[in-house]
This record gives sequence, structure tokens and C-alpha cells, in this order.
Amino acid sequence: MLQIHPIPAFNDNYFWLLQPDALQPVAYIIDPGAAEPVYTALKSHQLTLAGILITHHHHDHIDGAAELGQAFKVPIYGPPSAKIPQITDYLVDGDDLTLGPLNARIITLPGHTRDHIGYFIQPSQHQPSLFGGDTLFGAGCGRLFDGTAEQLFQSLQRIARLPDATLIYCAHEYTLDNIRFALHIEPDNTNLLTRQAVALHKRQLQLPTIPNSLDLEKQTNPFLRCHLPNIRQRVEQLSQQTLLTELQVFTQLRRLKDEF
Repeated sequence: MLQIHPIPAFNDNYFWLLQPDALQPVAYIIDPGAAEPVYTALKSHQLTLAGILITHHHHDHIDGAAELGQAFKVPIYGPPSAKIPQITDYLVDGDDLTLGPLNARIITLPGHTRDHIGYFIQPSQHQPSLFGGDTLFGAGCGRLFDGTAEQLFQSLQRIARLPDATLIYCAHEYTLDNIRFALHIEPDNTNLLTRQAVALHKRQLQLPTIPNSLDLEKQTNPFLRCHLPNIRQRVEQLSQQTLLTELQVFTQLRRLKDEF
């Protein structure tokens, strides 16, 4: 059975250690921004590394990849990008990547960066899982760097079409800060208030607030709720603009979050 181990790193990063079969001591690391925490986790769980998966080019996602790849003589998978010279095997939209007994479908998710991809896994005895890097966070979404608001909007729409039970494994512990902004947009969202209480309790226990189901994100994440009239009206009020499309609502919502 699939096992997924979080590796906290830096101030708020998570690297995800994916063990496809709990009975086999083999694992894959997703977005290793440093090598040392990965060595520690592998030793703790008595695992060996079989491959490295990259979602995009930011340093806190790739800086440990070359050292780990050389130490374990394993492939480094990721998007075609001149900014990630460590990659040995390029992946594009629709590719299937075999991870032992598992299959990961590659989904292109530009916006946060233009080269961003995600890994969607749908095991038979486990909830489907998306390792989406910095695209969709707990109650939020990624900032725009070299991508566009339209790209990120379309990427989030693509994620929203995945099964509602999909667990979203993002790469940062931003949930409580994102909930503060979400409540600024939807102060009467009872699901959001409940989520805030649960997330606060988890952080008090030093537990990750992620993953969460896509269904919960749809109930509480304003960036997946731009189609709702109350979100549009609130964003219009705060931006002092008349917004006609979901993309316009999303674009202003992302700007408001940047300034929050």
C-alpha cells in the first residue's frame, strides 16, 4: 500500500517522500530543495531512493536534486526547462511515469511558473493524489512569477476537474495565512471557519495542515470559487471594479492576495 512521508524543510517547505509499496524499501522524492533532510528521512524510514521528481525550477524545489541523483545514481524527472539542468528525463503533459507499482500521469500546470507540472497518482487502494508543487495551496494558490494569471486560472480549473476525493499535496505550509485572506473574502463561510479551527489545532501540535481533499478546497479556497456570485461581488467591492468574467475575478483576487 502507498505510503507518503512529509519532510519539513526550510521555514515552510515540504518535500514529499513517496513509497509506492509499504512492503518494499524503495521511494521517490518530490521537489527536494535540499539533500540533507532527504538523507535523514530515508535513513529514518529505512528506504533507498529510486528517483527524483521535480515540479518547477525554483531553488527551494531543486537544489538538492543533483546531489541526490549522483549519490543514488537515479533519474531526475521534470519539465523541459533550461532553468533545471539537473533533469535527466523530461516529462510533458499526458506522459505516464512508472513509479514501481504506481503510475503517475503528468499534468502541465503553468502560471506560478511557465514550466510547472504536476504528478497525478490514482492507486487502486488509496485516494487519488496530486503532487502539484506551488500551484494550488491549502486555501490558496501560487504567486505569479514568470507565468500569467490566465495560465494559473486555467491550471486551477484543470485541477478542479480531478476527482473530488483527490488529496492535494502542495509544497508549502501556507494554510493558516491563506485562510486569513479567504475569510477576508468570505467571512461567513462556515466550512472555512471550521477549517481554520482544524488547521490551527494541527499547527499547535506541529502537524502539517496538508494534504486536504480537492472537495474541501472547492468549499473553502476562494481561487476555486471565482464562479460564485458572492465571491465576484466581494472582489468587485474590494477592487472597485466591475468584473464580467471568472478570469477577471481571479486576476483581481490574486492581486488582492498579493497586497493583503
